[in-house]
Amino acid sequence: MFFSLIAAQTADSGEKISIADAAVTAVFGYCVVFFGLVLLMGVLYLTGAIFKSREAKAAEKSAAAKPAVNTAPVQEATALPAAPGSAGHVKLHGVPDKEAAMIMAVVADKMQTPLNELRFISIKEVK
Repeated sequence: MFFSLIAAQTADSGEKISIADAAVTAVFGYCVVFFGLVLLMGVLYLTGAIFKSREAKAAEKSAAAKPAVNTAPVQEATALPAAPGSAGHVKLHGVPDKEAAMIMAVVADKMQTPLNELRFISIKEVK
């Protein structure tokens, strides 16, 4: 009974507005919220662009300080005979022999397969 009395008092004490005024108020509220969201999205895009430009400048500086990678043509190993138990020749595209051997060993370990049962066609560094 107490709650119904409070509900009746609140319903009678409020200001009565028309449906058109309520619609205008609601639309204005939605516009304010969406404007805030668009503004926030713009700030996030701007922040992302600033950080990307900083990363690009840092990458340019590190690339300038770093010695150039040997971009020699693909190593041709077809002239050499295949080692006993091997599965053929591997073309290395800008990858040193030591790194290629480590990559092949890791792949063989993860696949739990002996290295001589795998066939690597080429290894290329993705930049």
